[in-house]
Amino acid sequence: MTGNNLRLLIVDDEEAARYGMRRALGVLGCSVTEAGSAEEARALMSSQRFDLLLLDVNLPGLSGLDFLKELQDAKPSGNGDPPLVIIITAHGSERMAVEAVKGGAYDYISKPFEVDDLRLVVKNGFETIQLRRENRSLRRRIEIEAAQHGALLGNSPAMQRVRAMIEKVADTDATVLVRGESGTGKELVARELHDRSGARHGGPFVAVNCAALPSELIESELFGHEKGAFTGAAARRRGKFEQADSGTLFLDEIGDMSANVQAKLLRAIEERRIERLGGDESIPVDVRIVSATHRALEEEIASGNFRADLFYRLRVVSIDIAPLRERREDIPSLAEAFARQVAERHNLPERPIARAALRAMMEHDWPGNVRELRNAIERAAIMSEGDELDAIDLLEAVPANFDEGADLPVDGQLLVPFTSDFRDDRREFERRYIARCLEQTRGNVTRAAAMLGMHRQSLQHKLRELGLGRRYVSVGAGVQENADT
Repeated sequence: MTGNNLRLLIVDDEEAARYGMRRALGVLGCSVTEAGSAEEARALMSSQRFDLLLLDVNLPGLSGLDFLKELQDAKPSGNGDPPLVIIITAHGSERMAVEAVKGGAYDYISKPFEVDDLRLVVKNGFETIQLRRENRSLRRRIEIEAAQHGALLGNSPAMQRVRAMIEKVADTDATVLVRGESGTGKELVARELHDRSGARHGGPFVAVNCAALPSELIESELFGHEKGAFTGAAARRRGKFEQADSGTLFLDEIGDMSANVQAKLLRAIEERRIERLGGDESIPVDVRIVSATHRALEEEIASGNFRADLFYRLRVVSIDIAPLRERREDIPSLAEAFARQVAERHNLPERPIARAALRAMMEHDWPGNVRELRNAIERAAIMSEGDELDAIDLLEAVPANFDEGADLPVDGQLLVPFTSDFRDDRREFERRYIARCLEQTRGNVTRAAAMLGMHRQSLQHKLRELGLGRRYVSVGAGVQENADT
């Protein structure tokens, strides 16, 4: 493994020793920075990310061992793992180095050392860092699948195109604009792009919702600020660009960003450098930008609300996610996956989804898309008392289908009057729905049960409960009496 995209900080008070180490480690391809003291290293680390430190024990001022303890006691910054520390000690001081390893150092090397030995210990450190990143990426993938699994499920042509685009562009640094209605899974697409990338998948994934932040705060959120930059800025703060260094920065609802921040964002993307609010230091950043919006940005450009140059910079590659109503064939696999997930999350029995319920879901337009479907399945699974999730459970879970005070449309033809008593309306819906099924099967209970996704005995019990005997079915539903009823 080489040190590409990895950053090394040499902390040694001897300039000649730093020079020699820098020359020796240049062949590994890593970025090397030098510091002559622990205090200088601390200052550098406040504004830059380092993956590995070569730390001399004997330093002026704060010793290497005390600085190591300070690093170990520091709270995680949220920017991936803390740096590995390789202790440099004088010959004969190996016991001190062993204590340092027990205190959290990755390894040690004693002066004077051979160049090959130095390269080997640093190379081993780089390999450990890569393993850390791969493990973190695997954990993140498992967490994503457990918490958000579903938005990329389905074999509709629309979802096949999305997955093909992800596969094609994930392992590049191209900026990607993800478009789709709210609830379609734009952030999950961004995470898939990050997790499937090569050099960046072990780095941080940092998400910013541009619509959720006031315009006066988003600049500080993205670029950070120096102490005293504005009222309330009591300490230096690293922004999302710095936190996402070596990884992916996801800018959700980019269409809601103010014009002033749009200009600074464009500059940061093009120059790959940022400046904190209240500061004049130009800080290099290595991030991939993935943005998302539910807005038609071309219309926002025409109305003067969005910069055309930023739009073209963000939309090097565009991935469009179709709304759920345009890929209804994906609904069964999504619904079944959500039902299993909800049962596990809430420690509920895993209930199958009745065929009638699946048909009802296929007919619904799902204005909230995958998010609405997931929430409806969750509510239905929690509230249901039956052995399976039926159409009535889903009817209760998606009340937004229906206009209050109007007749209730069912199957395009059935109309159930809306009253103030949900239980009565639900009972009447069941009566009419089952009667219509019996009408279609000419009163054959066995065939109607199969249509409803119910056991024949369960349907017979439901018929008695709802008062749907021979007389009701033959007269009310317009079918002839059938011995099977």
